[in-house]
Amino acid sequence: MRRLFPVTDMTATTPPRAAGDTADDTAGDTAGTTSSASSVSSASPATAGAVDTGADREWTLDELADAYAYPDPLPEGASWLRANMVSSLDGAGQHDGRSQPLSSDADMRVFGTLRALADVVIVGAETVRQEGYRPARAREAFAERRAAAGQGPAPVIAVVTASMELDFSLPLFTDPLVPTLILTGAASSPERRAEAERAGAEVVIAGDGVAVQPLEVVAALAERGLRRQLTEGGPTLLGQFVAAGVLDEMCLSLSPTMTAGGAQRIAGGPVIAVPQRFAVASVLEQDGFLFTRYRRI
Repeated sequence: MRRLFPVTDMTATTPPRAAGDTADDTAGDTAGTTSSASSVSSASPATAGAVDTGADREWTLDELADAYAYPDPLPEGASWLRANMVSSLDGAGQHDGRSQPLSSDADMRVFGTLRALADVVIVGAETVRQEGYRPARAREAFAERRAAAGQGPAPVIAVVTASMELDFSLPLFTDPLVPTLILTGAASSPERRAEAERAGAEVVIAGDGVAVQPLEVVAALAERGLRRQLTEGGPTLLGQFVAAGVLDEMCLSLSPTMTAGGAQRIAGGPVIAVPQRFAVASVLEQDGFLFTRYRRI
């Protein structure tokens, strides 16, 4: 991993280490992650002096967490909603209905880090069905950091659904470390809401109709103390957040792949009247992937 932007006195590279001389990572999200590229550390107090900056190595999870830290402190009562998505070079947000073919080991480490920093992961029902979502797990590598931030052992998974057409026998609902939330509208099926609660999920009403309202989703979660918010899509849900003007930050992994075809982009839904502008916050690179962060202007 190496930082391309912002450019600081820590951005210079050094000659690569000898073959096989790489940093040891014993707590990665993906087993067998061994890829590396020229990299530098973030100049954070937590890691300054602890690593050989600029070396050809894989970043530690602490360095990734520092690089992707939420604004701190958040204003009293405020929340911060970021999205994490992957896209091919030709704009596809998925291949054959799933994002995994566009991903990589480094992308999955970023994915795991973003989850570990969040209070809540917001995801659409279709993405739950397509990607086979499971409960978030506690990770020892982030336990101290989460405790210091006043967070529980793992983020809450919050599923957005209007139809309530979900398989409530799945471990996501029956066996999570913390109860899964179901975000739906007041006019959704009361029978299905009751079934969700019997399975162990908690139902949160975030809209007067069948569907949720994005502003109410953000507010309802913040009221529960879930202020560091992360959405992993899918495209329809992300498009709703963009259209409502509630997305604060976009974390986009640009995959060095081309898919052609008619795959959906990372954000769907109706076109908004005026394109929203975001400013680049950082750019990292590993194995040809660009890991970008943009913040709403």
